[in-house]
Amino acid sequence: MLVVVAGIAACGSSGDDIERNVSEPTEPEAPLADIYGTLEPFAAEAIYFVMTDRFVNGDPDNDHRDQGGEHPTFDIPLPECDGVAGNIGYLGGDFRGLLDHADYIREMGFTAVWITPIADNPDQAFAGGDEIECDSMLTDHGKTGYHGYWATNFYQTDEHLVSPGLDFPELTAGMAEAELKVVLDIVGNHGSPGWTMPEPQPGFGQLFDADGKLIADHENRHPNDLDPENKPLHAFFRTEPSLAELASFDPDNPEVVEYLIGAFERWVEQGAAAFRIDTMAYMPKSFWKEVSDRIGALEPGFFMFGEVWSEDPEEIAPYTHEDNGGFSALDFPLQGRLREVFEDPDGDFARLDDYLHLDHTPYRNAYELVTFYDNHDMARFDGGENGLINVHNWLFTARGIPSVYYGSEMAFKAGRAEHQGNRNYFGVAGIEKARHHPVREALTRIARLRENHIALQKGRQVMLELQGHRAAFYRVFQHDGVSQTALVLLNKGPEPQTFSIGTGLQSGRWNAPLNGDYVDITEGESLDTTVPPTGIKVYVLEDPVTDPELLGLL
Repeated sequence: MLVVVAGIAACGSSGDDIERNVSEPTEPEAPLADIYGTLEPFAAEAIYFVMTDRFVNGDPDNDHRDQGGEHPTFDIPLPECDGVAGNIGYLGGDFRGLLDHADYIREMGFTAVWITPIADNPDQAFAGGDEIECDSMLTDHGKTGYHGYWATNFYQTDEHLVSPGLDFPELTAGMAEAELKVVLDIVGNHGSPGWTMPEPQPGFGQLFDADGKLIADHENRHPNDLDPENKPLHAFFRTEPSLAELASFDPDNPEVVEYLIGAFERWVEQGAAAFRIDTMAYMPKSFWKEVSDRIGALEPGFFMFGEVWSEDPEEIAPYTHEDNGGFSALDFPLQGRLREVFEDPDGDFARLDDYLHLDHTPYRNAYELVTFYDNHDMARFDGGENGLINVHNWLFTARGIPSVYYGSEMAFKAGRAEHQGNRNYFGVAGIEKARHHPVREALTRIARLRENHIALQKGRQVMLELQGHRAAFYRVFQHDGVSQTALVLLNKGPEPQTFSIGTGLQSGRWNAPLNGDYVDITEGESLDTTVPPTGIKVYVLEDPVTDPELLGLL
């Protein structure tokens, strides 16, 4: 017989127990209050960002080493910058290399892989543009489309990525078998470079439809010289320059909108689990609202986060609001502060305070932002191994969805900008070197902790201390019968730090999953512990929140 006692199902009760519960009913317990930072499903993920061509060459047969004629595309090293040479040619990374090493990524505790755009790019190196220098950005002379951001056909996968029987649908299926979601980088505002070439080059400034028909051509003209009124092949483009020499699309042309969204829908149908949106601010919010509506109708709840490169939250926040599509975004304002705090051994945790937006926020929800400290467009993190361990300890316990750029697990090319080695080839040698690296071991430890604790993924964050080398905070999740509170203690400094936490500390058994220990706390007692240098301690309580002080903080 099944008897419900105060909302809890119990089996095997005696007759006396049944009689007592019938004659002396108890008041049902009040439902637990909902406490969380977000209920967004994708907030459970941790993202490993891969520049596909630079990860692993799994299939040399798709390298196309003879491609390009007088403008070859494979292996184009740059002059050395402080002893390290970058490269602006294809280096062979592909879907096969990614899939063959999915286990390497998954072992670290990552659950999603963000890959660079997969659409077809030109088959030559660009003969126009400005000369590349060590510290230059948006200088593209001699560069190829190895990065994927110069699409000529948004419906066709680039030939450098695919292998027989392994196109994008097979990649997403294979990654899913490895328990990894694929986050696809998409571009909405531009194609390939469209002008400044000494002579027109095939593909550059051109756009083809799903059937391979030419539908737009910049014709190697400056945007001011385009004539969309009289030349149909110009109608896809804006008539003023935007980024470098890139052919920028006209968002007021319905054919442009339909072409792009149709391509995005195609990738969703082929298994993309989320989108990262490149250069989002260069298209109007109305365009992105239509993207959100269309993709949401195709795949409800589909997660998308955009690149709005600004350290001003007020410039990023509008894209997160529902009337503009309700996107997430890369947290550029916090990224800048993370560099200040964790690259500098004396960096002060207090620098993060104004950028967390835990309570009063311009964003729709700050807990759904994608947090990071570097990427492919800026110099890699340069805080040494301890700095990387410390920043990962923060990234995987504080609010937001963490994203880590490939190679950071071994301080790969630390401090290097785009043309100084930031995007260099990683390969099997890099993977083997990284497997037992202390940064990767510490990253794996903290990423797996986050993966196994919903409070660290979606819990509301309450700061207790944030100063100097010390940070202490709660993450609290209580929803749909699940209650979990995590207490996080961080020490980024070179000396041990002793913490005494009493504020909001609820009585009960607090488990310490990082070392398999626990501590029993009675009412009014504090939790006293020492965190080692470059260290972290996390305590987890699985009971509902009842402490009045903690409830007040929440």
